[in-house]
Parts: sequence; C-alpha cells; structure tokens
Amino acid sequence: MWKVVAVKQPTDGGARRAIFTPVDNRARVETVVHRLGDAIELGLLADGEQLPGESELAGQLGVSTVTLREALMALRQQGLVVTRRGRGGGSFVSLPDVPGEERLKVRLRGWSTEELRDLGDHWAALSGAAARLAAERTEPDDLAQLRRSAEELAHAGDAAARGRVYGRFHVELAAAAQSARLTREQVALQTEVGALLCLVLGDDTYREEVADRHRSVISAVQDGAHESARTLAERCVQESTARLIALRLTL
Repeated sequence: MWKVVAVKQPTDGGARRAIFTPVDNRARVETVVHRLGDAIELGLLADGEQLPGESELAGQLGVSTVTLREALMALRQQGLVVTRRGRGGGSFVSLPDVPGEERLKVRLRGWSTEELRDLGDHWAALSGAAARLAAERTEPDDLAQLRRSAEELAHAGDAAARGRVYGRFHVELAAAAQSARLTREQVALQTEVGALLCLVLGDDTYREEVADRHRSVISAVQDGAHESARTLAERCVQESTARLIALRLTL
C-alpha cells in the first residue's frame, strides 16, 4: 500500500546534485526512471517531497519534456511518484514500503555466496575510494550530511529506516569525494544491497557498531587521514557483507 505523507526536510548536498545531472544518450527514459527511482528508494529524495517542475527537471537531466513525462509515468506505475493536479499540484515522491522480512530472505536466497562476496568487493572498493578522495578533497563544513546520517542511524528505531540511512551514508560519502560518477555508482549499488541490509541491522548492538564505524570514517575524512578513511570505510562494508553471507548460509 503506497502512501504520501507530509513533506520532510529533503537531503541536500552533493548526493542530490549527482541525481539532477544530465543523463547519457542511451535509453534515456529508462535512465531517468532508474536515476530518480533509485534516489527515492534510498531516501535521497524525501517522502512527500515535490520534484522540480517538468521543464526545470527536464533541463537539469538534459532530456526533453516528452522523455521526462514518459519517465514520470513509469515512476507513477511503480508507485514511486504521485501527481496532483490543480493549485499546489505537481509530482511528489512516494516512498515505498520496504519488503517484509520473509520476502527479503527470499531475495537473499537468490544470491549465491560467491555473488555476495563479489558485490561486497565492489562495494568496498567504491566506498574505500570515496573515503580516500573525500579526505583529500572535502572541507570540514562539507561533512554535515554525513554527520546527520551517522546520527540518524544511531537512533533509527526499525530495520527499514536503518537500512535506508546506512545506504545513504555511503552515497553521501561518495558525494563528499566530489565525484558525480562515484556517487551514481554508489546509488546503483545501494539499490541492489540496501534492502537486504535490513536483515542484519535489526540487531541493536550491530546498529551501534555501524554508527560508530561511520563516525570513525567521518573523523578520518575530517582529519585528512586518507588511508585511514579508506581502510575504515572498507572494513565497515566488509563486515556487513560477511553478515549477509553468514545469514545466506543459514537459509
């Protein structure tokens, strides 16, 4: 059951800028659908948030209004966007419900342990590189989004919220590296693994461990300790991947 709730404070910063950048020329409708859909599912676009007007959004994405309208239609069919007519109308984000635990376990069973390890290697490489570059390039004032996500994770009450914030942290880490390509790669990866993380983040003790790891990454980035930042980010990912693999072996 999809729903639209009151507009929340939207995420700001480099992650959002990476979302609203021109798409490539190949399969533009599908590219727009994936770009916006992935951002919605990760919580980078807030539930109930109004998207820019069609002309503005098409210009930001570098597509025609016809292409954008086709993409918005597909997103409406997926329940990720609702459109309201009349005064105060427009297209609004509709955050989907996270699949139930049993459905997530069925999804996890679709992955072999080798595939999960390969996914973890890719994720660790992305996050490690992002952390290293962020430590070299970013300014302390640019870390507000990362700090907010770390604190939200520390206080998130349910596994669904924890999984979403966890994924958002790694996207924002890529954004702090000032790399639009790394950011988009991280968004795409999180749509593969993000929901599955709900299965291991229900444990309060592990949730606190992850929040502490995220704080350590932020501290290393702020101090410009690029190798430490890389290592800490990689370890965080490797631990989560190991937990997913261990759970997969029990199914």
